[in-house]
Amino acid sequence: MERRGRAAMALAVLVAAVLVAPAASFYLPGVAPQDFKKGDPITLKVNKLMSVKNLPFEYYSLPYCRPDKIISSAENLGEVLRGDRIENSPYSAKFRVNHHCKVTCRIASLSKAQEKAFKSRISDEYRVNMILDNLPIGMVRMREDDGAQVKTYERGYPVGLTDDQDHVYLNNHLSFTILYHRDAETDLARIVGFEVEPFSVQHKYKGEWEADGSTTLTTCNPEEKKFVTDKGPHQLVAEGKEVIFTYDVTFASSNIRWASRWDTYLLATDDQVHWFSIINSLMIVLFLSGMVAMIMMRTLHRDISKYNQLETAEEAQEETGWKLVHGDVFRAPAQGSWLAVLVGTGVQLFGMTLVTMVFATLGFLSPANRGGLMTAVLLLFVFMGCFAGYSSARLYKTFKGEQWKQTTLRTALAFPGFVSAIFLTLNFLVWGQKSSGAVPFGTLCALVFLWCGISVPLCFVGSYFGYKKAAPEDPVRTNKIPRQVPEQPWYMHPLFSILIGGILPFGAVFIELFFILTSMWLHQFYYLFGFLALVFVILIITCAEITVVLAYFQLCSEDYHWWWRAYLTSGSSALYLFLYSLFYFYTKLDITKLVPALMYFGYMTIASATFFCLTGTIGFFATYFFIRKIYAAVKID
Repeated sequence: MERRGRAAMALAVLVAAVLVAPAASFYLPGVAPQDFKKGDPITLKVNKLMSVKNLPFEYYSLPYCRPDKIISSAENLGEVLRGDRIENSPYSAKFRVNHHCKVTCRIASLSKAQEKAFKSRISDEYRVNMILDNLPIGMVRMREDDGAQVKTYERGYPVGLTDDQDHVYLNNHLSFTILYHRDAETDLARIVGFEVEPFSVQHKYKGEWEADGSTTLTTCNPEEKKFVTDKGPHQLVAEGKEVIFTYDVTFASSNIRWASRWDTYLLATDDQVHWFSIINSLMIVLFLSGMVAMIMMRTLHRDISKYNQLETAEEAQEETGWKLVHGDVFRAPAQGSWLAVLVGTGVQLFGMTLVTMVFATLGFLSPANRGGLMTAVLLLFVFMGCFAGYSSARLYKTFKGEQWKQTTLRTALAFPGFVSAIFLTLNFLVWGQKSSGAVPFGTLCALVFLWCGISVPLCFVGSYFGYKKAAPEDPVRTNKIPRQVPEQPWYMHPLFSILIGGILPFGAVFIELFFILTSMWLHQFYYLFGFLALVFVILIITCAEITVVLAYFQLCSEDYHWWWRAYLTSGSSALYLFLYSLFYFYTKLDITKLVPALMYFGYMTIASATFFCLTGTIGFFATYFFIRKIYAAVKID
């Protein structure tokens, strides 16, 4: 039976790997290079309108120019959950053929509703996202790096702008620059850059407007390739105003190769600050971890040597410290079923995080693969359900529990149900705002199927084999009558020691957490997965060491109630994560409206709960193996 159980677990892992690997490549659009020759038609696609102050909205929620038929591009699960809505646009060009002052459409007279829509988006600092050959549009920004000017991209372009007199202007002219790298032998080329410079221009023309497109603008001369009125007047957003949308397309040769075309986009953050911050955090954590490990090794070695030298009965009766509670240290904790549930959930999250980190470090989940990271995370969480069931069942059997089906059901439903409750509540609020961030009903059905149709059955399969396997034998016998715990000093109070234990794990990640939150809420790219993997290793070591040290001090004080405290000690770092998210909200973000604020705190609550289960499980297993090891190393009659 045990051999068959291992075979089933191996098969589950293989199936998960086969199904998740395509999520990083096959389901992700635009990963293969596309060759263009001169004159090939290209179409610019539009994506959502995004703001750091408010919810995302679809591009055509504003009265922009529309094609004859709006066609949505195929989206993967991650793109839908991120609020991406990729559609075709009336902007088109022919490859390596420059166009100047091409009219897209004309609004003869802005209505009151159109004026309100534009002003609302401009006041909330919305930016327009467009896509060409899987490259997002960006505005060129120069940054000084070691005395040299380095080009970076700012994602999207603003819908409009305001002046000091609170006049609102619309960016109605777009000057596109498409960079390409040409093969000298074949004359084929690949797109390596997509840049834009927006303008607000109140266009003028002579005579009446011709619907057939033959009208010549006096403010924009295609032959001279420049604006007649470069410095104004701007296109004012007001009821009754005429608005003419125009654009330029310029192709420029570049030395950037296709494989390196994303490098400019990923230079948006200050790498020097990031490097120094990571190295500083790494050195501090490694120094503290080395000190803790050295102290523990010296103290434990002395304790075990002293206990093993006790020979007479009188000496044995004078035992003190952690050996004295050997008859109670493996006594089953209160609410052991829920502890098994949390440990199983933590194992599921740990497996998901570990495999995701491997895929991301290898480059499968780069920002070029839109939605790839979230798709991989969801699929991995679903297929890691078998490990959650197996781990919770094994621990619950160690507690000599008998209601394994109820424990397994809790493992399969508790954490996903908690996340789903918050997610559905937020989705309902976002749907009420008509935001593109609202998840469609069909996608919700797909998520329910992944949870109830795949994750829950896998959890029961893993639990079945985990409970069938014999429980590990404790290194010492448990007394029938529990020992009374002596009064503890104030610094060993459970609440105090738990809160102290969460500081160091949080300190290992809070620098990287800043960059992660910035990428999430300030719409920047995050691609430093090598640093993130290093920080994850530091987090594992820190959680393990701090929990083991505090558990050792607890046992030396003759308090054997370590099960829950081991989980909560490192898990309390999630509390500091949530408090840091509050600090970040009030110091870095400019969110003033209710629904976006609720969305922020809702998602940060989910992130904190995930971090709690992950770090708590790491600390628990480190303490569990540590205690089994030290009690197996001493002679106990």
